[in-house]
Amino acid sequence: MEGTKLNWLLISFLAFASILPLLRADIAEYDEVWRRRAAEAYNRTVQAYHPDPLKVVMHFNKHVNKHVEESGGLDDVMMLNTTRRHLGKAYKGPCKVTNPIDACWRCNPKWHLNRFRLADCGMGFGSKATGGKGGRIYMVTDKSDDDVLNPKPGTLRHAVIQEEPLWITFRRNMVIKLKQELMVTSDKTIDGRGAIVQIAYGAGITIQFVKNVIIHNLKIHHIVEKDGGLIRDSASHTGLRTQSDGDGISIFGSQDIWIDHVSMTRCADGLIDIIQGSTGITISNSHFTDHDHAMLFGGNDKYPGDEKMQITVAFNHFGKRMVQRMPRCRYGFFHVVNNDYTHWKMYAIGGSSHPTIISQGNRYIADHPYAKQVTKRECPESEWKHWTWVTDGDLFLRGAYFIPSGDQDWPSKHPEKSDNIKPASAKLVSQMTKFAGRLGCKLKYAC
Repeated sequence: MEGTKLNWLLISFLAFASILPLLRADIAEYDEVWRRRAAEAYNRTVQAYHPDPLKVVMHFNKHVNKHVEESGGLDDVMMLNTTRRHLGKAYKGPCKVTNPIDACWRCNPKWHLNRFRLADCGMGFGSKATGGKGGRIYMVTDKSDDDVLNPKPGTLRHAVIQEEPLWITFRRNMVIKLKQELMVTSDKTIDGRGAIVQIAYGAGITIQFVKNVIIHNLKIHHIVEKDGGLIRDSASHTGLRTQSDGDGISIFGSQDIWIDHVSMTRCADGLIDIIQGSTGITISNSHFTDHDHAMLFGGNDKYPGDEKMQITVAFNHFGKRMVQRMPRCRYGFFHVVNNDYTHWKMYAIGGSSHPTIISQGNRYIADHPYAKQVTKRECPESEWKHWTWVTDGDLFLRGAYFIPSGDQDWPSKHPEKSDNIKPASAKLVSQMTKFAGRLGCKLKYAC
């Protein structure tokens, strides 16, 4: 059996490698460096895949419930459980943490003296992401992006191509207009705390065939398509790229990624695209508005390599004028937990190619008279009725409804079913997501 599995993996990799130049990789010239990166990335995906993803689900829920219990439960938050949003930016009181990720670091006024503490706070499938922890702190001092072949020291592009672990910070407020897609190398944290950092009006961020990246506290908006060309993608390599698609953040064949406290809106393509065997990812505490195709997890029904995709989507707010794909999934395992869905014009969660979707403790508020259904499957019912799409403890308002399918008894079949822990109550979602999006962190003050 083990030999058969290894043979299958080898065959899959050979097929994967042979078609990569034809896929949406944006690699115009598939040289030896890119071939090596692709092979290394595939091996990391196999290694990063969690054989029992329900353990990750249970672990997440356990820690959220522990935080709720230690915070006093429902007593001080029920008054916030309304259908109207009051985002944290309007909050003027003392620092208040509302979920366990933030409780790990946010209310310490000396957070800036130990930025690395953030790396210990991840949860879910992306919890192994430590970014540039232990590396040098690199301060971005120059907002320009004039030379994508030989980036100027002090720019964000110069920082992200370095081959050492780096924790990247910003000296002042800045709007960075990327001339071409920003190619991020492994072991990096982009930490926007302490400044208002916007990636806007140019290309987006690309995380391709790399590992261990944290993106934190940025505002990403009005991302546009950019022509291809030669771009430096590491300190030692320049590659030829095709036209970028206009994604805010594109994750391709990468592992151990954590996106936290970002605000995203109005990108030419997707806000966040995660494709081609990427796995070990968490998207948390973020705020999304004014967009059609929000999140794509798995880009091709003909690429079964995404079976190993495992993603946690937690404590996010999907807000005004959102349309669809929050997320839209293929093949993998997706834990969508304690998010606030207050707007969708078509559907909230969709998929094809038999993804497993565990929706727990979310609040779904239908705001459109003809779009009450949360879910959408892009295939005949004769196929999707066998997919495991579970709703567990979700709250449905204004006529919203979720059509479950497949095995609804999945918790009882878990080998450690005695540890079956329910998600935190959906009635707490408006509180847990109160500070979603970019935080107004100032040095020497709690965020």
